[in-house]
Amino acid sequence: MARRVADPGAAGLLGPGDPAPVEVLHAGGASPWLLIADHAGQAVPASLSMLGLPRRELDRHIGWDIGIAGVTARLAERLDACAILQAYSRLVIDCNRPLDAPGSIVERSDGTDVPGNAGIDTGARQRRIDGIFRPYHARIEAELEERAAASRPTLLVAMHSFTPEMGGQRRPWHAGVLYQRDARLAHALLELLRAEGDLVVGDNQPYSVSDATDYAIPVHAERRGLPHVELEIRQDLIADARGQQAWAERLARLFARLQSRFAPA
Repeated sequence: MARRVADPGAAGLLGPGDPAPVEVLHAGGASPWLLIADHAGQAVPASLSMLGLPRRELDRHIGWDIGIAGVTARLAERLDACAILQAYSRLVIDCNRPLDAPGSIVERSDGTDVPGNAGIDTGARQRRIDGIFRPYHARIEAELEERAAASRPTLLVAMHSFTPEMGGQRRPWHAGVLYQRDARLAHALLELLRAEGDLVVGDNQPYSVSDATDYAIPVHAERRGLPHVELEIRQDLIADARGQQAWAERLARLFARLQSRFAPA
């Protein structure tokens, strides 16, 4: 069951026709798995006039993580796991970037200028932080606090997808597992994915986690000492419902094996 979370800090940014910044699926799920999706949506507040971009640009990988919302929703259902999804385009504000990182609100992305981000002032930036970034991460924090108070184990997975080609280079990986200081869960998942026999899986490829470029894993997982992984799936594999379902089924099967190791009943 999906639940929309209100955005008390959105005055001046989000209007009555705009979606809430956070969607929670299976809020009462019994699973130790907690799925988060920083780039699940591609919405733009009506007040920002599509950031001056045509729809085709927002539909590209620069606008969102194509396919990951569908995978996350299907996986959450199969696991009976809580999933927390962010609804707005990463071009409005990137909810997996530190607020002082250059990629937080970009003026140019993969060759595309973003007119609505050019030279925005401090007030406009703060409205995006208060309306979108903070409510999303506050909901994750609240979930983790509630689990900690109840002594519930948590296995945190940050769900992402990546474009098959970047900078003119094809990317050979079907998926990648990302981590920084703590590789426990990431290396275990990497081993299982590679043992499937039909996948090329990147070890900290095509990206890696760092304090300079990532927010969710360092803040929500590493600081709490939670077993975690950032999972990347190539977008052409999950662009439609069939691919999303196939990956959800695969991950549910593998996650069941990991759960017995990292969060035994």
